[in-house]
Amino acid sequence: MKAIMTFVKRKGVSLSAKKYFVDAFSAMAMGLFASLLIGTIFSTIGTHTGIEFFTQMSNYCKAVQGSAMAIAIGCSLGANGLVLFSLCVVGHCANGFGGPLGVFVITLVACEIGKLVSKETKIDILVTPTVIIAIGTALSLLIGPAISYIMTACGNAIMSFTELQPFWMGILVSVTVGIALTLPISSAAICASIGLVGLAGGAATAGCCAQMVGFAVMSFKENRWGGLVAQGLGTSMLQMGNICKNVRIWIPPTLAAAITGPVATCIFKLKIAADNPVASGMGTCGMVGPIGLISESGFGSGFDWLGLVLVCIVLPAVLTPAFAYVLRKIGWIKDGDLKLDL
Repeated sequence: MKAIMTFVKRKGVSLSAKKYFVDAFSAMAMGLFASLLIGTIFSTIGTHTGIEFFTQMSNYCKAVQGSAMAIAIGCSLGANGLVLFSLCVVGHCANGFGGPLGVFVITLVACEIGKLVSKETKIDILVTPTVIIAIGTALSLLIGPAISYIMTACGNAIMSFTELQPFWMGILVSVTVGIALTLPISSAAICASIGLVGLAGGAATAGCCAQMVGFAVMSFKENRWGGLVAQGLGTSMLQMGNICKNVRIWIPPTLAAAITGPVATCIFKLKIAADNPVASGMGTCGMVGPIGLISESGFGSGFDWLGLVLVCIVLPAVLTPAFAYVLRKIGWIKDGDLKLDL
C-alpha cells in the first residue's frame, strides 16, 4: 500500500477536494470563457453589425468549447503535454454527450488515470493517448447522457419555477448564484452546467451584478479606483479573505441581490439568451452578464435598457452602500474590513 501511495504521489495525483472542486472547476469556467462565452460576444457583435467575420469567429469558438474546458481542467491538475493534448478529444466527446458537467467529471477521471500511465512505457506516445481517449470516450457514452439529463432537468425545473413564481424564485436564484459568484467556486460553470437561461438567468445575473458592483462601491473608501475596477469588472471573489475575517460584510450585497432579483424577474422581465447560459453566472465581469441580456431575442426597447442599467449597475451601487451604512453605524462593519491588497 505504501508503494502504491508513493507512486500515486510521484505522479502528481492527490485526492484533494480543493484541487478538484475549486481549482479544476474554476479552470473549467476559464475554458468556457475562452470558447463559448467569447464566441457569444462575437455573435452579438456580428448580429448587430452585420459583419460576417464575427459570426464565423463565433461558430469556431463555440465548436471547441468541450476541448477548451478539458484542457483548462488538465492544466489545473498539472497534466503534462501528451496528457493535455489527449484531453482535447475527451473534452469534445464528453461535451457532446454530457454537457459542461460531463466534461468536468469525465476529464477529471481521464486526466488522473492518464497521469498515472504517462511516461511509464517506452511507447508512451501510443499508450498515454490511447488510454486517455478510450477511458474518456467510454465514460462519455456510459454516463454522459445521464449527467446531461439530470442537469437539464434541474435547470428546467428552476426556470419553470421562476416563470411560475418570479418574485420568490427571483430572490432565491439571485441570492444563491450571487453568493456562488463570490465563493471560490465558479458560478459561471454552475449556470452553464444546468443551462440556466431565460427569466432565471436574468435573476442570476442580477445577483452576480449585486455582488460585484455592490462590493466595488461599498469598499471604494478603502480601495479607491483600483478596487472599483478589480471588483466591478473583475470579481467579488477578491473579498473572500475579508469575508472569512468578518462575514457581516457580505450582508449588504446579498440584501441588494434579494431586491434586484425580483426587480429583474417581476418588473423588467430580463432574460438571458438561450444559447448563453454561462453569462448567467458572470455578472459584470467584462460586462458579460449585461451582454447576455442584450443578446436575448426580445431585448431592445427603452424599457429593457432602463431595466438593464438599473438592475446591473444603479440599484447595486445605491442599495449596497446604504445597507453598509447601517451596519457601519451599529459596528458590524468597521473601517478597513473591506481593504484589499491591490
